[in-house]
Amino acid sequence: MDTRRTPRSADRSVSHPGGLHRRARSGARTAAGILATAALLVSACSSGSSTTSATAAEAAALVALPRSTPAALTSYYAQKPTWRGCGVPGFECATIKAPLDYAEPSAGDVRLAVARKKATGPGKRLGSLLVNPGGPGGSAIGYVQAYAGIGYPADVRARYDMVAVDPRGVARSEPVECLDGPGMDAYTQTDTTPDDAKETDGLVTAYRTFAEGCGADAPRLLRHVSTVEAARDMDIVRAALGDEKLNYVGASYGTFLGATYAGLFPDRAGRLVLDGAMDPSLSARRLNLEQTAGFETAFRSFAKDCVRQTDCPLGGAGTSPEQVGENLKAFFEKLDARPAATGDRDGRRLTESLATTGVIAAMYDEGSWEQLREALTSAMKENDGSGLLVLSDGYYERDADGGYSNLMFANAAVNCLDLPPAFDTPEEVRRALPAFEKASPVFGEGLAWAALNCAYWPVHATGEPHRIEAKGAAPIVVVGTTRDPATPYRWAQALAGQLSSARLLTYEGDGHTAYGRGSSCIDRTINAYLLRGTPPAEGKRCS
Repeated sequence: MDTRRTPRSADRSVSHPGGLHRRARSGARTAAGILATAALLVSACSSGSSTTSATAAEAAALVALPRSTPAALTSYYAQKPTWRGCGVPGFECATIKAPLDYAEPSAGDVRLAVARKKATGPGKRLGSLLVNPGGPGGSAIGYVQAYAGIGYPADVRARYDMVAVDPRGVARSEPVECLDGPGMDAYTQTDTTPDDAKETDGLVTAYRTFAEGCGADAPRLLRHVSTVEAARDMDIVRAALGDEKLNYVGASYGTFLGATYAGLFPDRAGRLVLDGAMDPSLSARRLNLEQTAGFETAFRSFAKDCVRQTDCPLGGAGTSPEQVGENLKAFFEKLDARPAATGDRDGRRLTESLATTGVIAAMYDEGSWEQLREALTSAMKENDGSGLLVLSDGYYERDADGGYSNLMFANAAVNCLDLPPAFDTPEEVRRALPAFEKASPVFGEGLAWAALNCAYWPVHATGEPHRIEAKGAAPIVVVGTTRDPATPYRWAQALAGQLSSARLLTYEGDGHTAYGRGSSCIDRTINAYLLRGTPPAEGKRCS
């Protein structure tokens, strides 16, 4: 799935093309609808292969780059950005160049879009604070302009220039494109729980068509959108901004990007907050499986809350989470046989895949549970699927005119390069179904099939699972939410255990990520770190 960060006060547009997160708040691999849901988040976590064990990955660690700048990169590091207005009051934008291929800097450039809002004062300026909302594929510029640059605590915005760079291949930075609007509509409606050979072939065809579209659009760039390359780009941006160290808040997939930066440049890592952390030591299959369990944990919390409400369509008071799940699963199966009307002007009906994506989208934030109950009630009792379609469209970032943002395309491009495929064939998926359905009786089947998307990618993965230790880095704050659906709490524990200078900050609650989501304890702790460099105490927990 997509792992994007979506604060309650921000626009909650979350998308997942195949599997991520990963929505401004959020991370897995990319496929279609639920496809997007499951896939986005998982591959975003790190590099890994379906055949690499966690034990083997523990033996490998990301190696820091030399401290000195290679001569071939000097001109990139010496850039002075030309700032200009960019249509949003208080913000200015610039373009910074990075080499397409760091192994061959003379082979051409990638143009990176950067936006900033200068520190407002009072108080001494602390430098730049880069933010990234996750995905992979979420627009950092969209996030800083819509939320972080105006919604982060005033004390933080007073002391830092709020800065965002869209990673290569994302949004304003030479975006990867794969399908047009009608093509994406067809893709997101693809059946991700195939019942027979014909439906399996249809799913494989959808993945192939998506991958071929991406390959045709950006054959060179597609080989150079890895998280390692994006992290190296951030160091060029740091230098262009005139900062000695990188200060950074990354959510969901953004934690993998930030941790990778710290691993490559530990001496340049300043104050780093990694919120909704991912575990880079896991293979793609393991990541997908554990994320599937994370969504089950979140769904059980929703189920317990739902049956306490008078408008829960999945059961009344005393109904067990297991029965709530069975009722939802039965509804999905009904849609598989007969999609519901939606009133959509493009003629779309609510399919099982779109409904599943809509439900999963609401798992990211408990503030969406009321909306989900209303949407389910309309669909289950009135055959009106419009509410769930709205949730699904928000997740995919589909606009009212039928166009899609670049999120799903970039999500797949990064994920499929960072990690070898979770599965190589439909037969492998079928063998793994019992494990996925055990992890989540409701979502397991669809999320397992969603993890097949990278098997047909036109570019071979360049990453593998690995530990990130960042020896010598200043204290890094890793934040984990105990019932996070998209980035399970165990991942935060794992990343904190790998990073040599990490402090784990725990939020006991629901939803994806913790900073800026209503916990004064979390916010005070992170603000103290950003403003004074004071990391949380060992074992700090908030609720």
